[in-house]
Amino acid sequence: MKIIIIGGGIVGLSSAYFLQKEGHQVTVIDKSDISSGASFVNAGFLTPSHIIPMASPGKIAQGIKWMFDSSSPFYIRPRWDIDFFKWSWYFHRSSNRAKVEKAIPVIRDINLLSRDLFEDIKASGDLGDFQLERKGLLMLYKTEAAYEKEKKVADRLSSLGLEVADLDASELKKIEPDTEIDAKGAIHYICDGHTTPTELMPKLVAYLRRAGVDIKTNEEVLDLAVCNGQIAQVETSKGSYTADEIVLAAGSWSGILSKKLDISLPLQPGKGYRINVSRPTGISMPAILMEANMAVTPMRGFTRFAGTMEFSGINATIRKERVLAIAHGAKNYYPDLEITSEEIADARTGMRPVSPDGLPYIGKSKNIENLTFATGHAMMGWSLGPATGKLVSEIIHREKTSMDISAFAPGRRF
Repeated sequence: MKIIIIGGGIVGLSSAYFLQKEGHQVTVIDKSDISSGASFVNAGFLTPSHIIPMASPGKIAQGIKWMFDSSSPFYIRPRWDIDFFKWSWYFHRSSNRAKVEKAIPVIRDINLLSRDLFEDIKASGDLGDFQLERKGLLMLYKTEAAYEKEKKVADRLSSLGLEVADLDASELKKIEPDTEIDAKGAIHYICDGHTTPTELMPKLVAYLRRAGVDIKTNEEVLDLAVCNGQIAQVETSKGSYTADEIVLAAGSWSGILSKKLDISLPLQPGKGYRINVSRPTGISMPAILMEANMAVTPMRGFTRFAGTMEFSGINATIRKERVLAIAHGAKNYYPDLEITSEEIADARTGMRPVSPDGLPYIGKSKNIENLTFATGHAMMGWSLGPATGKLVSEIIHREKTSMDISAFAPGRRF
């Protein structure tokens, strides 16, 4: 089949990877040059441990509390936006214990599937060598309250068969001996892994081009023409295309393109920031600094400090106070670390597509016969890229999917 994938992030490229393996003629169209954005500035985590969706009890109250502090980890810029008001109401309706409990096993299963597929891709040799480590993830805490909160999650993970360890300060020092850490201890999610996105993404693009995938960059999809219940034509800033199947993997822009098809896809861009430190830090273990709500990843050639969730619409504005909050958070846990003004000035941002319930949209459109959605992964986009690509390939082939995807239905009610 001729297949067009709209979006060249990790989800779109992963979909192209599995579809071209099946012998299809695949074209990827992206509005950028595929060198920046959420797939490049994320923490690079593979996170079976992240079983709690973002829409969870207490999140709304926390968001309101932080709403007027532009340096807070979870910031909502006050604005008049009907789509955002609707999304917020759906988020509120999704933030209850029953829905969270229902989501937990689904999030675990898709994360484990994706983690295994990362391993398969590396073992295939298609992309050559790239960082893929299974050191786990440290949840560093300073307070007893943070520990007690995370311990409940850790106990739940253990009950689901995932590997978890509880480390006190002395055990933490043994596992991370080359840097000073100001923390009482850590929950160690041994089940997790990490990568370097800025290394993997160009390798994935290069492989796909060698394999015959047509990757069109700096080309924006402007419209989608529908005829007899199918997308008949994809109109871009440079031309028009036809295909048997269309995959919508446009990240935070997916909701805008869905509107052109008269499809409501509740989605909001959640902006994240990163600082790279390209000098020795002594940090060898990926970590989440719990009270600072930020991530730390030892990547190839640098250490990345990333975090924040900012709901301010689609924009590339870098708010300095948010970058400084990441730098201060890092210093608070790693007292010997000094992030320089140059490193702060080099901060970058990307927008993650967030659904109201924190689960991705993966599946066929109810209205458009040849349209498959692959978006809305929130903070798990990188982790879930390969699994989503595999599922998209199975959906298009009308095969039995590798897992139950009913929870990801694009037309689900909130």
